[in-house]
Amino acid sequence: MKFSFASFVFLLAAFAGTAAPVSDADKPNPTESPKPQYGTWGFDSAGADMAKKAGDDFFRFANGAWLDRVQIPGDKPAYSLRLAMTDTTEQRLHDLIEEAAKKAENKPATTEGKVGAFYKSFMDEARIEKAGASALKDKLAEVQSAKTRETLAAIMGRQNADFHGGIFGVFIDVDVKDPKRYAVYLGQQGLGLPDRDYYLKPDFAAQKEKYQAYAAQLLHLLAWPEADKRAAEIVNFETKIAEASWTKAQQRDPLATYNPMSMAELETLAPNFSWRPFLTQAGLDKLERVIVAEKSAFPKIAAIYAETPVETLQAWQAFNIADHAAPYLSKAFGDALFEMRNKTLSGQKEQQVRWKRGVHAVSGGDYGAGDRYDRVGNLGWAVGQLYSAKYFPPAAKAKIEELVANLKVAMHARIQGLDWMGEATKVEALKKLDTYNIKVGYPDKTRDYSKVEVRDDDLVGNVCRAAAVDWAFYVQRLPGPVDMADWGMTPQTNDAYNGSLRDIVFPAGILQPPMFDANADAAINYGAIGAVIGHELTHGFDDQGRKFDAEGKLHDWWTADDAKTFEARAAVLGAQYSKFEPLPGAKVNGELTMGENIADLGGLTIALDAYRASLKGKPAPVIDGLTGDQRVFLGWAQAWRGKLRDDAIRRQVVSDPHSPRQYRVNGVVRNIDAWYEAFQVKPEEKLFVDPKDRVRIW
Repeated sequence: MKFSFASFVFLLAAFAGTAAPVSDADKPNPTESPKPQYGTWGFDSAGADMAKKAGDDFFRFANGAWLDRVQIPGDKPAYSLRLAMTDTTEQRLHDLIEEAAKKAENKPATTEGKVGAFYKSFMDEARIEKAGASALKDKLAEVQSAKTRETLAAIMGRQNADFHGGIFGVFIDVDVKDPKRYAVYLGQQGLGLPDRDYYLKPDFAAQKEKYQAYAAQLLHLLAWPEADKRAAEIVNFETKIAEASWTKAQQRDPLATYNPMSMAELETLAPNFSWRPFLTQAGLDKLERVIVAEKSAFPKIAAIYAETPVETLQAWQAFNIADHAAPYLSKAFGDALFEMRNKTLSGQKEQQVRWKRGVHAVSGGDYGAGDRYDRVGNLGWAVGQLYSAKYFPPAAKAKIEELVANLKVAMHARIQGLDWMGEATKVEALKKLDTYNIKVGYPDKTRDYSKVEVRDDDLVGNVCRAAAVDWAFYVQRLPGPVDMADWGMTPQTNDAYNGSLRDIVFPAGILQPPMFDANADAAINYGAIGAVIGHELTHGFDDQGRKFDAEGKLHDWWTADDAKTFEARAAVLGAQYSKFEPLPGAKVNGELTMGENIADLGGLTIALDAYRASLKGKPAPVIDGLTGDQRVFLGWAQAWRGKLRDDAIRRQVVSDPHSPRQYRVNGVVRNIDAWYEAFQVKPEEKLFVDPKDRVRIW
């Protein structure tokens, strides 16, 4: 999986959902129609609860009836209209991949044939069941024969091209201080639970206990010696790593995590780890320069490694191999994975049907267990070629590009009009905005899969061979020049991002209702996809993004006074969010979510400006008694319509940089003056913030 050092991706927006079936009325209709998908003008008013006061809970005002009516399907940890989009994409992918499978041979040569053969290998349950753990026998034998820490460190170097784990991660991305070249980044790793808090806080003691049982279960399935004893040692080992690791909030600082050094300096910093064998097995044997992320954690983690018995490290690696490979192994492994990763950690009640897991296996994406299982290195880009060719027409691309242009104009005007920013900083901010490269739908260049061998009778082999070719793709690009046309998300992905190439990417997968509907009222589209576009633009100027200049360099281009003012305003926003408590004892981390909260606030503010500008001086139409401004805000609220299970919420607030969806609505609108005017919000209402205390950044 490729690491993106400066990519600001809002991932949990597409987080999977789960409890009783969703009614047909709540499912999207993928059939093209001149009518909007939702309601008569793009908003599902039947899902709103407008008897409530907008100023008390705008999220429920816009979504309350839907929240009360819709239950989370059993095979998901959450459900939302964004997930309805994912369901539509998933069904389309299923149709495409099934068709490809019908044409596939055992060792096909064409891209479509390889997609089909890969899927066939996943759906061949009888063969997979018969193989059991034997599919991993060569990998496990290698681990068992590795009697030294140096040999085990070398095995960890193959983590991006196989199922192996590593206590340090190795990634390749643009060098943020020399953005014309690629660099190798090293980061802390080694934890099998979502965050260090799961090891260190009593709130997660039950999950930690189940994790140890899961480790023992997988080791038993592998017939690993002394499985129960080794499982306890594995959890103890990871707990020590957790104690040494940086928090996720600390990891958000791009200056603190940019520590370039030579190999000699790395070996001096953390001498208790065999760096040369590790990097050689990663295909980086000639490497002489790396960028270390969590610098102070490296010597501590290396020391823990050096003090841990080899037998424990072997068992830890065996467990990681089984854990990562479990989606592709027999039912016993898949069920164990589901019980731990999906049910225990996210509250999901039922496992997805096999064809859905097969679609994910071929096209990329996770299993509801987080990006630990996201292997775009399967055949994600190949599937994307098939998907975009059929489901993303040029007309949709043109409309989005027009929206993007309007949002850039609106942000340009907003920066020029800021009353708190000096002229010198404004000049640099506008220069940066003008450099953004907007990418819509799908990449212009296709990925070459000619070197990937796919067999319809070798699922584990397919995954490993595809991952190896994918990792080689990134290694071979070192040191550059940087490919400015590169994409970090496949076209079928229901997401967007602002990346280190000074690019903003909107894959075809996100350009569906309710985010974007070509037949909907313009105000709804501005409030939904328009605000998402604004969100991504703003990411370049949030608490992290503002540290990168117009060339994409990690460089302080702000005057001291402007930086101080920005930080003070951001701190007020962080304090607001830190008061939100979606569940008793589970509070939002305003520092961890700072970047996404700033981007949400800026995105919706800019989208409203852009909508007003699009009217070209004419009054906005009134629809069903609702003004244009009201419909923009409702478009934003509908875009985040959804609900999560309690376990998923608890996981989110400690490990995810995005606030729970109700605060992506309520936490934003209460800081926008126009929302108060649009809905006549009064001081006695719960969301009211005194004008002097409202946060105004972008």
